[in-house]
Amino acid sequence: MQHEVLIAPSILSADFMCLGDELDRIATADYIHFDVMDGNFVPNLSFGIPVLKQVKAHCDIPVDVHLMIRNPDEMIDTYLDAGADMLCFHIEAAQHAHRIISRIHERGARAGVALNPGTSVTLLDSLLYDVDMILIMSVNPGYGGQSYIPTTAQKLKKLRALCQEAGVSPLIEVDGGITTQTAQEVCSCGANLLVAGSAVFCGDYAQNISDLRTAGKAGMGQQV
Repeated sequence: MQHEVLIAPSILSADFMCLGDELDRIATADYIHFDVMDGNFVPNLSFGIPVLKQVKAHCDIPVDVHLMIRNPDEMIDTYLDAGADMLCFHIEAAQHAHRIISRIHERGARAGVALNPGTSVTLLDSLLYDVDMILIMSVNPGYGGQSYIPTTAQKLKKLRALCQEAGVSPLIEVDGGITTQTAQEVCSCGANLLVAGSAVFCGDYAQNISDLRTAGKAGMGQQV
């Protein structure tokens, strides 16, 4: 299993009017979390290809692209062309999940699969050996600033057990309501990649990232 806590600030919470400066202020992050919403799979719209290209041109931090879209099978190459370093799609929206994962790997990127709060981790049984990352949504996707769903902890424990049984160690990412308190909890249950929006983009961004990492490491040290 992974022993490092990685932080991926979600730029959905950034000030879009000065996005370049905002990216500079999260330079200590491990990934940039880039949410793509289509107003169909989720009830909101965000940003797409042009913004992703600008983000990639501005900084060297790997970009973790989270596709919250109805047709991931059709859009994989478009986002890889735009520079996605890790591309994550929702199992609920995919017609051919294994084919998508294979295509992402063919293009030299890392592949992730996301699960909504109401989706069981058992759907991943046949994909565990192929994915690089599994994203557990700890809120219902579509909007930033939501409260963490407490049952996420039990779901993470089940996922960790599945991975251990399969002998694999993908990154386990959690997205939604992440604070220093919830960071410690989810990392105690197996998470090692934390997406945070509101908890990063206020006050001292670098300190916020450091605090989240410290809280995550504390949780990792007391795994249950």
